[in-house]
Parts: sequence; structure tokens; C-alpha cells
Amino acid sequence: MNGELKVSKIKNGTVIDHITAGMAPAVLKILGIERGCPDTVIVAMNVKSQRLGLKDMVKVENRALAAETVKKIAIIAPQATVNIIKEMNVVEKIHVELPRDLIGIIRCPNRNCITNSSERVVPYLTVESRDPLTMRCHYCESLVEGPAAELLL
Repeated sequence: MNGELKVSKIKNGTVIDHITAGMAPAVLKILGIERGCPDTVIVAMNVKSQRLGLKDMVKVENRALAAETVKKIAIIAPQATVNIIKEMNVVEKIHVELPRDLIGIIRCPNRNCITNSSERVVPYLTVESRDPLTMRCHYCESLVEGPAAELLL
């Protein structure tokens, strides 16, 4: 054995590669994958990577991702790639991109913010820095740092 990780291919579905090491469980949460998922799900964590040092990977059979889901993944794994698989071949490769405006994706941490009131105002954060990740609430101007921000799922 040459030390190479062997992970079985999926016939049709999505492979999310180059996930920040240790963040695969958060990606599974974003995807809504919990116990009892009827499709094959393969998770690899802390795998050696030339680009990242260590990375995680998630493969999900029979699953396509909505654009909003890809945006959420970009917050916790800004270097991730999403590969669409059909008949065991990559038919599309998407490099996730963190949008400048995050509307309805991240909760503002300020409990006094209007987005956390009974008025049902949609959270709106603007990305100020991508590395390190820093966002600011459009309404109360609170600063949100890092990928540990609370996603709206």
C-alpha cells in the first residue's frame, strides 16, 4: 500500500472536496444529513492534502445542491470544490465563492438586533474580510468573525 486514501466512487450525486479540516460535520448539517439518510454518504476527515495540509471530503449519492446551500458551505469551507457526478464522471466542478452579501444565511449574534426580534426581519450581513472571515450586520453593525457563525438552516 502506498499510503493513498481509497474512497469508493459514487455513480450519481455530489462530492464536496477541499473542506476545511474538521468541518465535515458542519457540512453534513448544512446538507440536512442525519441518521436514516437513504442514500450513500461517505465522509473522510483529516485527509492529507497538498493544497490545504489537511482536508475533509463529503460524497453524497443522488444529491444535487441548491445555490443557497453552496453559499453556506463557502462560509465554513471557503476553498471547497463541489463536483457534480453523473455516471461516475465529474460533469461539473464548482469552486465555492463567498458572496459579498449574506442575506438570510447567517444569524446576527447581537440579541438586541432587529433580526432577532419578533418583527421577522431577514438577517443581512456583509463580508468585510475573507481571510480571516469577518462579517458585519447591516442593521446593528455588529461584527461576526469566523466560520463558527450561526448559520440559518
